[in-house]
Amino acid sequence: MNRPAAPDLTVDKLLEAADNALRALFAPATSARTPPGLAEPATLTPADRAHVAGLMRVNHAGEIAAQALYHGQALLARSADTREFMLRAAAEEGDHLAWCEQRLGELGASASLLNPFWYAGSFAIGAAAAALSDRLSLGFVTETERQVEGHLAAHLERLPATDLRTRRILETMQSDEVRHARAAAARGAAELPPWVRAGMRMTSKLMTRLAYWI
Repeated sequence: MNRPAAPDLTVDKLLEAADNALRALFAPATSARTPPGLAEPATLTPADRAHVAGLMRVNHAGEIAAQALYHGQALLARSADTREFMLRAAAEEGDHLAWCEQRLGELGASASLLNPFWYAGSFAIGAAAAALSDRLSLGFVTETERQVEGHLAAHLERLPATDLRTRRILETMQSDEVRHARAAAARGAAELPPWVRAGMRMTSKLMTRLAYWI
């Protein structure tokens, strides 16, 4: 009976993981794609501006967590193909991070002060899943992206009608999340147990409530 190869954990990969964490948390985020909605109007009252800032702070925190999840999964991936998939997805999530960061700046708002905690927790989850199997790791991608898709749909409903700039950003992000979930499922993602999916939803709700304000 053939056993899956153990993760190839090298010093170079550890240094790469540390560099990824520092870049995600402390370096200005950059995007390989043009930010959506640059030409769209966004006329907001002070109350609407504060509300949208809270939503985008949550989305920015979510993208920090997504970076961490993918980086943790890439670090301990069993196969080179899975590792490359995780790193490609992380790069696209990096675009989302940059768009959220830019929008926060436009709104005169700051990112969540709890971002280091979101990163550490998500990295640990991603690494733990990958250490068990690539199928389980891909299952976390599929379920995470499904939940994020629903989360973004809820945010789109809560956006002021006049903020087309933010709406285009979230719509593009949502489209990417759907594609990531389908790609992970096509690679043989395992179906997560109901209690794991419920725990992920509870964790997401906690992060959403805290990041909106802090």
